[in-house]
Amino acid sequence: MSTVALGGDLGIETSTELKTRLAPLVDQAGALTLDASEVSRIHTAAMQVLCAFVDARRKAGHPTGFDGCTATFRDAARLLGVTQALGLDATHDNLKSVENAA
Repeated sequence: MSTVALGGDLGIETSTELKTRLAPLVDQAGALTLDASEVSRIHTAAMQVLCAFVDARRKAGHPTGFDGCTATFRDAARLLGVTQALGLDATHDNLKSVENAA
């Protein structure tokens, strides 16, 4: 199983770089874990990239999971309604302000 660190800043200006970094991993066989333990800032554009990535891997038959999700990451996913699309456990419902969450 491979792990990819997402880093701390997933603002809109980093979305293209995130997409470029993840694109080669869409067809990577086996389980892949995205480490969200450092995410302190996330915008909708980055969440859209992550949703598309997880969906493409799912359609290709490759499992993708998340590890160490910060409250910022979980709250953004919850506010945008994508916890299920990302395969996140929706029981973590601690509120924290999220920059440009919607």
